[in-house]
Amino acid sequence: MKVIFLKDVKGKGKKGEVKNVADGYAHNFLLKQGLAVEANSANISNLNAQKKKEEKVAAEELEEAKRLKTKVDEITVELTAKSGDGGRLFGSITSKQIAEELQKKHGIKIDKRKIELEDAIRSLGYTKVPVKLHTEVTATLNVHVKEA
Repeated sequence: MKVIFLKDVKGKGKKGEVKNVADGYAHNFLLKQGLAVEANSANISNLNAQKKKEEKVAAEELEEAKRLKTKVDEITVELTAKSGDGGRLFGSITSKQIAEELQKKHGIKIDKRKIELEDAIRSLGYTKVPVKLHTEVTATLNVHVKEA
């Protein structure tokens, strides 16, 4: 019996897949548990429509990420911190501080986990910080750390 999986079923199929399974398995487990539906023409057309909708949403998200990238690439976030000899900071500048300053000064809300700061900034000056906006889009944010 052909079924369309509504959820991932370990060892059998992933969500959205159309597969041929044993009749008893389909009737007694997959359909009763709500893990799959019978693959008739109406259900297949619903699946295709849902896939097209998801592709459209994904394309819109990608466009939005590209627009945000152009904004972020032009911005310089300025932070102040206390420092000692040689421009070495007493503390450090973290991705959380960068995200908060970006929200406060420029109105751009980016999750701190998207800011790919390998190690906290520990010195004065300019630093280029990669920001992952989408799986395919990465922007570069300039961070300027000044003496307090």
